Amino acid sequence: MYEIKENRRELFDGTEITTYTRDVVSANILQVEAGTTGYKGGDTGHGGRTYFRISDEASTDIHVTPLMDRFGCNGFEVTLGGDCELETMIRALKFITKVLEEESEEVYD
Repeated sequence: MYEIKENRRELFDGTEITTYTRDVVSANILQVEAGTTGYKGGDTGHGGRTYFRISDEASTDIHVTPLMDRFGCNGFEVTLGGDCELETMIRALKFITKVLEEESEEVYD
């Protein structure tokens, strides 16, 4: 089993949310954090906030490229090198999905 830590995080717009963090350990180590206010019934002006972070803690071959247009960053792409990186990223993304589903209290397929 792995330890999950509960945190408070202030987002760039001042919104405070509860997040959950864990380490994903193999030959490399990722730290993953996710949280959401859940659904609030609106768009960015009135709706909820969602946050996630994946960071290299040891030996991860990861490259992240922001996708830019004339308005600024409109996305990102991630490239991983190695089998363990694939394994730990799958586990990290599953953790993010689990946190967001549980904290949103609704799931739409």
